[in-house]
Amino acid sequence: MWSFSANNPPEAATPSPDVPATDEPQNDGSKLKTFISILRKFIGVADLASVRFSLPSQLLEPTPNLEYWNYLDSPNAFIAIGTADEPVDRMLEVLRFWFTKDLKYAKGKPCKPYNSCLGEFFRCNWETEDDAPKIDTSALRRNSSSPGSSASSMKSAKLSVPAGLGSGDARAASTVSVSQSAKNPAKPVRVSYLTEQTSHHPPVSAFYVSCPEKGIHAKGFDQITAKFTGTSIKVMPGEHNLGIFITVERRDHETYQLTHPAAHLGGILRGALSVSVGDMAYVTCPETKLKAILRYYDDGWLGRDNEQSRGHHLPNSHPPENQITIIDIAPLAVAPKVLPPSEKQLPNESLQLWGEVTKAILAKQFSRATTVKQELEEAQREKARERERTKETWKPVFFEQATDKAGKPSLTDKGREVLNRAQKGDWSMDGIISQEVV
Repeated sequence: MWSFSANNPPEAATPSPDVPATDEPQNDGSKLKTFISILRKFIGVADLASVRFSLPSQLLEPTPNLEYWNYLDSPNAFIAIGTADEPVDRMLEVLRFWFTKDLKYAKGKPCKPYNSCLGEFFRCNWETEDDAPKIDTSALRRNSSSPGSSASSMKSAKLSVPAGLGSGDARAASTVSVSQSAKNPAKPVRVSYLTEQTSHHPPVSAFYVSCPEKGIHAKGFDQITAKFTGTSIKVMPGEHNLGIFITVERRDHETYQLTHPAAHLGGILRGALSVSVGDMAYVTCPETKLKAILRYYDDGWLGRDNEQSRGHHLPNSHPPENQITIIDIAPLAVAPKVLPPSEKQLPNESLQLWGEVTKAILAKQFSRATTVKQELEEAQREKARERERTKETWKPVFFEQATDKAGKPSLTDKGREVLNRAQKGDWSMDGIISQEVV
């Protein structure tokens, strides 16, 4: 999936000589072949994250990287975290969110968004229904802990389990799954999001998700590394990417750390890309001392060659009576964002920064898009050279630190104010940052 390289630094100013910019339209198949031909040139390179090469605009998805990465594809699953009174049920709420956070992969197509520039930022809101079904496994726990309980007694106790849990059939899945929120929720809950590209070497972005109404927030750093391993590319979290940290304020600020698994991009030599995850991911909560281990089976669940996974994948060794359906992503779609009006956006805001490139790509003016893209990237390099000449140290605007060994970014006063205003539907940046600073 092309988006795995989305957090690389801006590419070199000169496009690949074998792939000239052109206004000739390409279908997805020809784009894929072109992209694979470029990847093959880097077989043997130890660390792809350190490689900078230019992709022609006809291979790019007209989407900024910072807009693309957000983990809130199903915000109603996010705001439901912390609803349950029992710690085990809250862990299941976190897992339900985990399986919905990347619907774009399961529902969309392979893509390569624009690389982020240092100081670029993106902000948005989601207006979502508070409609995720309550998770309550108390009956299941009582039956499983009762004297003489076994697989057979668990099976006989299934009917006493609250609706939506303890069964693998379609009726249970439909009751435990979060539904697709309406475009105009009747009683919306507002979730606000802010992300900024905080480092160029290595390429790192920080993000913060805020929902004061539900007393929940999330934060973390996004960074990836990519290495060739034989005939595939292994994509892993970078050293500063320790996962997503979700804090439930109304539960004594208990915090969940969700780590990202590694993925493999295969099919490079045979000319047919496929993405698979065959790794472990972990969700831990020090306050409740609970830990969930997620094992991914290498069956192409992000691709199209095997569609068995629908938000959960359990080994066949687990009998049906011991399985619990957490979420069915089949009926879900990526939730729409509420964006700041164009006139309220600053020049280094993602949609403004890449706006002319996007317009050109959508108009199929690919040679112009490539030219504008190269000019933008050269301007960023000139700013870097100027900082080097003046010995100026660049600092993020909305986050305290560019990177952090603990993986937890902290907001500056300006960052907090941006999110506070977003919660009020106020997109003004007056008094926070001036266009001259940009």
